Formats: sequence, structure tokens, C-alpha cells
Amino acid sequence: MTRGRFITFEGGEGGGKSTQARWLAAHLARQGLPVLLTREPGGSAGAEAIRSVLLEGQGFDPVAEAMLMFAARREHVVATIRPALAAGMWVVCDRFADSTRAYQCHGQGVAGEVYGRLAELALEGLAPDLTLILDIAPEAGMARAMARGAAADRYERLDGGFHARVRAGFLAIAAAEPHRCAVLDAARPAEAVFADILSTVAARLGRAA
Repeated sequence: MTRGRFITFEGGEGGGKSTQARWLAAHLARQGLPVLLTREPGGSAGAEAIRSVLLEGQGFDPVAEAMLMFAARREHVVATIRPALAAGMWVVCDRFADSTRAYQCHGQGVAGEVYGRLAELALEGLAPDLTLILDIAPEAGMARAMARGAAADRYERLDGGFHARVRAGFLAIAAAEPHRCAVLDAARPAEAVFADILSTVAARLGRAA
């Protein structure tokens, strides 16, 4: 059986990742592809339990926080992502390892070598086939996030300087890995962003039209 494809959505707060991931998964399913829509932190029972601690808690030492992220990710990979890919499914994931690089390394100052050791242990070489980075200025993204009316999670409550570092982190990741990453302007209407997503998936992976 042919291995499935692994697509991740990344970016700062308010970029529309969850909506666009859901739309893409539904579109691929309409094309007759087997699709799994998932998220991080979360995506498996153990990882969802860790998600609650990470998003609703009062904060951790940054290295400890990165370790918790990768503990959740390891559970997600082993229980959900690898089995789905092995079964030939297209996995669409709302956030993955790049979020840890952007939030914990660029945003909170965790050393890159710490990230590298955790990623090697948890992922064992797994990487997305395509990463779609939905880029939006932090001020605009946070305004969108607050307009949703839901209570702000711990990351959304952090200051503008943190969110600016996170955005710079995502752009640095994209610049370092252009073969894997595509940066899309998420400040535009959601329908326009989705049209670009379909074009990018078609160009990079051959399926989305």
C-alpha cells in the first residue's frame, strides 16, 4: 500500500489554521482520498490530556514546556499519525513540530539543540510532506482571535513581543526549508487563502484541484 501524505498547517494566532485545515480535509475527501484531520497538541487520548495542561495551566519552565509538547507529539505520532500514513491516508494536521520551534525556541528562548534532541527522540525522522504557514501580522491575528469570543488560552495572553518573535520564527523556518514550506498571506479573506492552498497542494503534491 502506498504511504499517505502528511500536510501541516502552521502560523501564529488568528491566521485561520483550524478553518483552513478543516476545509482542506473536506475537499480532499470529496476527491475520493482517505483523509484524517487532526491537531496538536492533541490528536490522541494521551496527547489531548497533555493539551489541557499546556493551554489551561499557568506556565512552565520553557524547556519543560517543550518536553511536554514533544511528549504529546510522540503519543500523537505513535497512536495516530504513523498508523494513518501507513494505511495510505492523507493526514491534515493543525500544528506540528514547527510550532514548538516557533513558540518555545523563537518565542521563549529554548536552545535549538534542545529542540533537536527532543525531535530526534519523539519523531524518529517523521516530517511533513508539505507545511502551509498562514502568515498574519500579530496585531491583526490577535484581534481575530479575540473576536471569536472564546476565553483566551495561555499563549494568546502573552504580549506582542512574544507573538512577533513567533512570527519571525515561522518565517525563518520557511526560509530554511522552502522545499517543504509555503508561506501564504492569511490577512486576506478565507476563501482567497483557501484557493491558494488548493493551488499549492496541487503544485507540490499533485492532488487538490
